[in-house]
Amino acid sequence: MGQNLGWRVTFLGVSAIGVAAIAALALLIPRDGAPAPEAGLRGELAALRSVPVWLALGTTVAGFGALFAAYSYIAPMLTDAAGYGDASVTLLLALFGVGATAGNLLGGRLADHSLRGTLFGGLASLTVVLALFPVLMRTEATAAVAVALLGTAAFITGSPLQLMVMEKASAAPSLASSANQAAFNLANAGGAWIGGLALAAGLGVTSPALAGAALAVLGLVVAAAAYAVDRRAAGPSAGRERVVAGHLPETPETVRR
Repeated sequence: MGQNLGWRVTFLGVSAIGVAAIAALALLIPRDGAPAPEAGLRGELAALRSVPVWLALGTTVAGFGALFAAYSYIAPMLTDAAGYGDASVTLLLALFGVGATAGNLLGGRLADHSLRGTLFGGLASLTVVLALFPVLMRTEATAAVAVALLGTAAFITGSPLQLMVMEKASAAPSLASSANQAAFNLANAGGAWIGGLALAAGLGVTSPALAGAALAVLGLVVAAAAYAVDRRAAGPSAGRERVVAGHLPETPETVRR
């Protein structure tokens, strides 16, 4: 649209998609009649004193910084390394969008079963995909696969990251949601900067992907630290609760019942 009709029409198209998304949200999301809890400004700000909240936000910055370190320079990778023409890049970016949509759907379903497992699995998958970029960018066919896999692996982590931040700052839902979005934006800027440093150092056109792989590993480390903090806070009894199908865990109250 931008190339044929001008950049203003592109913005109008994005606006139309936004209006359609608002309508879809209004029509399709189930309505909850329960009033939302009011935390107040002081209560919202108090959430920022929580170490688990900061660890969750740090995982977002590192994990999605890994994506943007590579994605910010995906066009020169496709043209200079894989040999695609400039006109083909738009269609290849559409493949990224298909992968991202699949990753969102898959990540949401998997997070319902295991939030931590989905987060660790998504970050590990992102690490592997980014580390393989220098190899996958050698041919047009494998480069197209790499772009789709990048979108899938990166966006599998989106749902569990959002859920984890909201869970750790449940008393401050407004601030938690906006802080996590700020973390995504910081990842966008920081990841692109780090990828640019790799290029400026003369490490090659696919080097931003390797920088992204290092960031994904950092995201795994921060996520592991968050998990360790949760385990420590839960105490030694965290792993001893046993849930039998159809029965509640054996707590003093359920034993009395």
